[in-house]
Amino acid sequence: MRTYILKKESIVKAPLAAVWKFFSDPHNLVKITPDYMKFRVLKCPDVEEVYDGMLIEYRVRPILNYPMKWITLIKKVAPLQYFTDTQISGPYALWEHTHFFEETAEGTKMIDEVKYALPLGVLGTIAHTLFVKKQLEGIFNYREKVIDAIFKN
Repeated sequence: MRTYILKKESIVKAPLAAVWKFFSDPHNLVKITPDYMKFRVLKCPDVEEVYDGMLIEYRVRPILNYPMKWITLIKKVAPLQYFTDTQISGPYALWEHTHFFEETAEGTKMIDEVKYALPLGVLGTIAHTLFVKKQLEGIFNYREKVIDAIFKN
C-alpha cells in the first residue's frame, strides 16, 4: 500500500480562538467542502468542540456521484493547537488528517497535513495519478477560498 502526504499551509486573518471554534465544529465541514461532493453529516454528538474519541459519520459522493459512508474518529486533541481525524471506514485505505493552528502576527496559521493511501493496490495508484491527487488538492484550495470569505480575509 503506497502512502501519500498532502500538506497545505495558509494564514487566516482572524484570531486563533475564532478559527479554532470554526474548525472544531464538525458541522462546518459542510460549508468548506465543494458542492459536487454532496458532503453531509449523518451522525455527530451535539457539542461545540471536537474531543478525543469523538465519532462522526458522513456521507460523501467523491466519484461519479456514488454515495459512500465515511466514519472518522477524532483523536489527539490539543485545544487551540491541533487535532487529528482518522478514518474508521470510508473511501481510503488510510486517512489521517491533522489540523494545526498557530497564532501569528498576521492572523492564524493553519497547516493541514493529510497522510492517506488508496485501496485496490495498483489500481489505487493509477487512480491517484489520474484524479485523486488533483481532486484532493482542489478540495483544499476550495477550502482556502471559502475560509477567506468566511473570515473576510
